[in-house]
Amino acid sequence: MRPLNRPAVRRDPAPSRLAYRLHRLALTPSVRRGFTVGLPLAVATLILTLALADADRRQALGARVAAWKLAIAQREEFMVRQIAFRGGSDATTAAIRERLNVDLPASSFDLDLAAMREAVTSIDAVREAELSILSGGTLQIAVEERIPALVWRGPEGLVLLDAEGHPTGALQRRRDRADLPLVAGDGAPEAVPEALAIIAAAHPLADRVRGLLRVGARRWDLVLDRGQRVMLPETRPVAALEEAIAIHEAQDLLSRDVLRVDMRTPSRPTIRMAEASARTMRQIRLGELGGD
Repeated sequence: MRPLNRPAVRRDPAPSRLAYRLHRLALTPSVRRGFTVGLPLAVATLILTLALADADRRQALGARVAAWKLAIAQREEFMVRQIAFRGGSDATTAAIRERLNVDLPASSFDLDLAAMREAVTSIDAVREAELSILSGGTLQIAVEERIPALVWRGPEGLVLLDAEGHPTGALQRRRDRADLPLVAGDGAPEAVPEALAIIAAAHPLADRVRGLLRVGARRWDLVLDRGQRVMLPETRPVAALEEAIAIHEAQDLLSRDVLRVDMRTPSRPTIRMAEASARTMRQIRLGELGGD
């Protein structure tokens, strides 16, 4: 007879090789991130893709989003109702208003401040501009204007130039800015710093200076009253002018009947006298030499 109670079979508590490998794989960071992040994200993407597969549903969702955006943009705290200017003259302010042509009230979300700033700085009289939206629905435009330093008589008439040669606006009449020196000739705007240095050096003759003439877009003539000119060299014109002024102060040169003082060769200044004075000078020299 066989015994009624069979002996219990003892099982090995160690996992199988496959279970061990699956357990180790589940503990790796990449697999854990895949299950905790990747899988939910994939499921959500699939659901969203299926939901947006229908064109009518996409259109309805787009319309709802647009309505939400419009409702937020038109909230009172986002509305701009006025423009405030800081640092600009009345003429510049009027030019900015005309250039921007902003229809207020408008939502701050509809205002492209970068494009508006570019439009403001494109105005000749504006050197720099800063645009910001302040609390209370105010668009503030802070302007740094270009300061006119010269009047240029160019092909299109009188133009104001700043110290860098940049146009700051047109001028109708010369007497409107009689306080500024006058320059003329092609290439004058590109040489404004040099022109200002020459005008500063001509201070002893300030009451006689009529302006500067750019010759050949490479050098200057200092134009004085009584039709006199001081012809300056292409290089070191200030030093040449200072030498001419020194000769004038020593010999009263420019008070005589002189038409041109040629300083293009500073080591050998040349003067050109009026025809009557030159004729008289020749007669005096002939008399000294005993000629007829």
